[in-house]
Amino acid sequence: MEDQKKEFNFTYSAKEQEELRKIRAKYEPQEADREDKMERLRRLDNSVTQKATTLSLVVGIIGALILGSGMSLIMTEVGEMLGLQGVLCLVIGVVIGIIGMVMVCFAYPVYNRILKKERARIAPEVLQLTDELMK
Repeated sequence: MEDQKKEFNFTYSAKEQEELRKIRAKYEPQEADREDKMERLRRLDNSVTQKATTLSLVVGIIGALILGSGMSLIMTEVGEMLGLQGVLCLVIGVVIGIIGMVMVCFAYPVYNRILKKERARIAPEVLQLTDELMK
């Protein structure tokens, strides 16, 4: 009889099982850590596009306001109130309008340039996070 292995089995109640799961969950950081990394990855990706969008909108809006100022100078009596005469008012208004158009046209290239620059800046961190999440 001594050769036979004596075995002892014990099972916990449902209440104790739940308590064991809760304690175990405190020491398993994989899921929580994974969510934190995914959330950080999303935040990094959104920050790149948000910065590019914001700056391109600022350039475009300022350009549109300058364009509108040039048009206003040509089409209304604003030039006369500023003391400018007919043809001079037209020439200055056209120049200001062209400057505004150029700024509006540069809004999209500004977006692309900032997007490319920011993506290059955070690329190592994004690649590291994606490698960790894909394991």
